[in-house]
Amino acid sequence: MITDVVVAILVLTGSVLAFTASIGVLRFPDTMTRMHATTKPQTFGLLLILIAAMIRLAGSVDFGMLVLSGLFALITAPVVAHRIGRLAYQEQRVRDDLMQRSDADSGSSD
Repeated sequence: MITDVVVAILVLTGSVLAFTASIGVLRFPDTMTRMHATTKPQTFGLLLILIAAMIRLAGSVDFGMLVLSGLFALITAPVVAHRIGRLAYQEQRVRDDLMQRSDADSGSSD
């Protein structure tokens, strides 16, 4: 009974976070702010949903796959966001009023 309530709360919270990430992609004006909306709440929402599934499937063989899915999301989301940000900056698709020259030059030069 109590686990059903915890699972429901986790799934609803994760779904709301994923929904707000999708709204952020549609509403934010440029690549940098859209990138922020897609990486932070979407990844956390996915992790909450995976934790709810782990609680529900405790003792099942699928538990390990859920752990691997969560780790894969945590590892790849920052890397993809970094690459998208660098590409947007290199193609000069960044609003000039949001970034100073010294902010962008702090990384490596590829």
